[in-house]
This record gives sequence, structure tokens and C-alpha cells, in this order.
Amino acid sequence: MKIVLIHGQNHKGSSYHIGRMFAEKIGTKDDISEFFLPGALNHFCLGCYRCIENEEDCPFYAQKRAIMEEVEKADILIFTTPTYCLHASAPMKAFMDLTFTYWMSHKPRREMFEKRAIVVSTAAGKGAKSAVKDISDTLFYWGVPVVKRYGIAVQAMNWEQVNPEKKRKIETDAEKMADSLLKKKPKPGIRTKFMFSLMRMMQIKNWGASPTEKEYWNEKGWLGKSRPWDSENE
Repeated sequence: MKIVLIHGQNHKGSSYHIGRMFAEKIGTKDDISEFFLPGALNHFCLGCYRCIENEEDCPFYAQKRAIMEEVEKADILIFTTPTYCLHASAPMKAFMDLTFTYWMSHKPRREMFEKRAIVVSTAAGKGAKSAVKDISDTLFYWGVPVVKRYGIAVQAMNWEQVNPEKKRKIETDAEKMADSLLKKKPKPGIRTKFMFSLMRMMQIKNWGASPTEKEYWNEKGWLGKSRPWDSENE
């Protein structure tokens, strides 16, 4: 069971500790790989669209690829972010922007359609749920079929200040959610298949961002009868 954590902060705050809690309830420490943002990817997308034509032309390809190689090999993805101004952190948003070609509207990866994910965010007060939604939306468009959300107000500036009773609740929630996640088969549902179908028709009608996207879909066989979740693709 390979687990990859991507943290939307360099420091080890409440979101980090809860993400680790989930990971260690699912697998062992040897199963876990972690990336901290912006340390692992300290760039914003330039909007140059060079990645649309060729992924390797992205100015930040090497750093981005080091993360995404692990993401593609993972069985379970765990994203954590503090809540900044009611949304995900700027480093996490930058990461999502830099991986936009993974969306079903561009060049989706087959591997994403067989993963499970958990998204965690904490706030001192309000906003954790909207921060979680920022990341969950991206995972849906990546094609990840099982995404669990955990947003919680911890009423504290750091993990050490979190009330012991609140920590016990989080521990209980983590056990239940980890168990529930492992019971869910990572198979795309109706919503994912419908969105993939819409994006497929977009490519057929040449409404993509570039002809290279249609070439990509055609090479994968997805403009025909093949689909990324088909068993023959395994």
C-alpha cells in the first residue's frame, strides 16, 4: 500500500498532524512518502501553455515530475492544507495550477482513475470545508474516483494548543474514515464517467486547448471504445 502525502505548508501544524494520523492508520511508516509545499515546488504557473504541447517544456518540469511520479504510483493520496482566507494555501493552489494538464479536459492519466484520496484542512475558525473543496474539485477532475473530505475547526494556532478532547474526536474520526476509505473500491462512478464522456466529445469536436490533446486521447484509444478504467488497460 503506497501512500503519498502532499502538504500545502512547510511547517508541521494541525493539518499536517491529522494527515499523518490518517496515513499511519492506513499503512506503515515505510509505505509513506511526503512532499511539503512550497519546499518541493516553489513556483507559480506562468500560464505559458508550453506544457499543453509538451509536458517537459514546463519551466518547472523537474520539480513537478518528482512529485507526480510518486503520485502516479500511489494507491492512496492524502492532501493537507491549512485554511488561508477561507481557501487552500497559496502553495497548494500553485501546485494544482501546475498540474492542470492532468484534468480530464486536457491529458488525464489512467492511473488516477484507480486511486483513493483524503483531503484534510484545519482552521482556527471558519473555512476548512471550502479549503477542502478546492482540492477535492481538482482530484475529481483528475479522475480520482474515491475522495474523502475532512475539514475541521481546531480553535487553535497550532497542534500543541488543540484541546485534548478535540484531539480524541479527531482520532476517532480518522479511524472511521480510514476504515471507510479502505472498504471503498476505487471504481469511477456515474459522475466521473459522465464528465469523461463530455471531455471525450470535446476532443472529438476539436474543442480542446491544442491538437496535441486530441492526439494524446487518440493514442490512448479513448476516442474509440477504450476507457482509462477498462481492465485491459491494466
